[in-house]
Amino acid sequence: MTYQLMLEKVRYEGAYPTRERAEEAVQAVLAALGRQLTGDERVELAARLPLEAAVTFTGQIPSPQPLTGWGFVKDLAARTGGSPATTRWDTGAVLTTVAALAGRDLLARILAHLPSGYAPLFGRPEIPQASKAPAAAPRTAEPQAA
Repeated sequence: MTYQLMLEKVRYEGAYPTRERAEEAVQAVLAALGRQLTGDERVELAARLPLEAAVTFTGQIPSPQPLTGWGFVKDLAARTGGSPATTRWDTGAVLTTVAALAGRDLLARILAHLPSGYAPLFGRPEIPQASKAPAAAPRTAEPQAA
């Protein structure tokens, strides 16, 4: 996908009146995601993005404090001066497009790598993580005396 096609898809998803408004959302959200994603997932996602988008995404230094999905939206709203509601809208419009570019397998790894709350931002349902507590031993029936 070219950068221009990406902008058109985001413009459609976000119902933005202009391509410029879609580009503002793409630049802000990808920069914010670039501050959150590290490791192989970061490298693979950058390779699947159009060059202009990849430059914005990889031009960010990852934050030492990972944010939850809601924290991501609130931080982005504070940085851009937008409301949490419009920032959540922008985030969804951009990240659903990113999800399509990433593909199912990479997106699953990205979501496993990020803290909770990001799946809805990518247009996916939030799947609760299994408890890390050890499972209880299965109960067996004890033979009864006759």
